[in-house]
Amino acid sequence: MLDLQQKAVEDNAVGKNRFIIKNKLAFLDRKIPTYFAPAGILVLIAFWQLVCSIGLVNELTLPSPYIVFTVGIELVLDGTLWIEIKASLLRISLGYLIGCFVGIVVGVLFGISKISERIGMPIVNLLYPIPKIAILPLIMLWLGIGEISKVTVIAIGVFFPIVYNTYMGVSQTSRLLINVAMTFGTNRWDLIRKVILPSSFPMVLSGMRISAGTSLLLLVSAEMVAAQHGIGAFVLLNADLLDISKVLVGVSVLCIIGITINYGLAWLEKKLIPWR
Repeated sequence: MLDLQQKAVEDNAVGKNRFIIKNKLAFLDRKIPTYFAPAGILVLIAFWQLVCSIGLVNELTLPSPYIVFTVGIELVLDGTLWIEIKASLLRISLGYLIGCFVGIVVGVLFGISKISERIGMPIVNLLYPIPKIAILPLIMLWLGIGEISKVTVIAIGVFFPIVYNTYMGVSQTSRLLINVAMTFGTNRWDLIRKVILPSSFPMVLSGMRISAGTSLLLLVSAEMVAAQHGIGAFVLLNADLLDISKVLVGVSVLCIIGITINYGLAWLEKKLIPWR
């Protein structure tokens, strides 16, 4: 009888411990509603409007969100903003796509070829830490101040995170998967296309997200140095004229472009790697 009671007490204790452990780990599986994502942005805008409304800041130095929105609508309706957006989108699209393509190809090559890795990775490690803005004057000196130099500096900035992440993703591919594929007679091209690339997609997409922010930074820098049109040139021109509302319109457009790229890559990640 005593043994049965002792066993019941022990079972009860184990049950309580399991319950406690489950509660401690529940926060990891907690589902957050999707409307929480824009909530932080709306709170920030509301705080900005409140600070301007009660007069804590001078509206000449920090216009309210309402004024910035009104000015933005006027610029959209008269077509001024569309010219700047079109120029910037063309540059960043070409630079980003070229940098991603070349980076993925080189990263895969480094990952599957030991000779390429030994020769190429030291060069990448040497050049990667250099701020790409620092070499912008050199690129413009070599390639001129036209569109080629702006696209090139964006592509270079995108290339390094992509090639590094792709290389890491390829080199971390499970050898078991590779051995199984080779056992079934897979050739090298199919091995890369059907095994190595899908396995490295998470790292590649992480590099693409990092590169998206870098591409925006380099876009604005290049346009501020030498461009007649573009969001960077638009921001610099209006900053010189002390038209802060238009400056904030340009900054807001850059934020919208960045958010769009980020959500686009998140959607692409769900399509390419649905198992994550």
